[in-house]
Amino acid sequence: MITSAHRGIGMTSLRTRERMIERLREQGIRDERVLAAMGAVPRHIFVEEALASRAYEDTALPLGFQQTISQPYVVARMIELLLDQPSGRSLGKTLEIGAGCGYQAAVLAMLTREVYAVERIEPLLARARKNLSSLRLNYVRFKHADGNWGLAEAAPFDSIIVAAAPARVPQTLLEQLAPSGRLVLPLGNSDGAQIITLFERRADGGGFSETRFDAVRFVPLLAGVE
Repeated sequence: MITSAHRGIGMTSLRTRERMIERLREQGIRDERVLAAMGAVPRHIFVEEALASRAYEDTALPLGFQQTISQPYVVARMIELLLDQPSGRSLGKTLEIGAGCGYQAAVLAMLTREVYAVERIEPLLARARKNLSSLRLNYVRFKHADGNWGLAEAAPFDSIIVAAAPARVPQTLLEQLAPSGRLVLPLGNSDGAQIITLFERRADGGGFSETRFDAVRFVPLLAGVE
């Protein structure tokens, strides 16, 4: 539950958050559900106190452990692609790979009550749990695990979002998509570029379509846990 205690003051105020939403509209985010979710989550509580005044800038910010919190536009863009705005698709059961500090999980939790989040770095996972508990978003299910393997015990998923860049799409994640499910991730290629890429499973559960969108920069998707 987002309360007045999370509204902030000055550069973390509700008005500052509203300016972020105005900027997202200008950048082309059209799905009102995404915009409302982004506006509802107080991003400043997810970053270090020294960086709180920059929380609503359109930039990635360091979290420690060589990880970052993604820039607001990229979070909004990737979730909008999962929702497929013209058709009004819902997220349904959603898996996030790379929970980090929990910010994107909180935005997802504004859109569906079935959110599973995997993080390989245990101290970050503890931070994510604490952040979402402070917002009373206790229905998000976290797990300390290697995101390359997805979350087989909760599969299949209607939506999967990956907040780190693999060199190739993990086959396990494709296999954990439900029929008509969608997977969005920053996919690397041979020249080092990363592209937001959407995979959609056919309704009969057979093959997958692949569509590429914007160039981005994410930390790599690494194996193992810490």
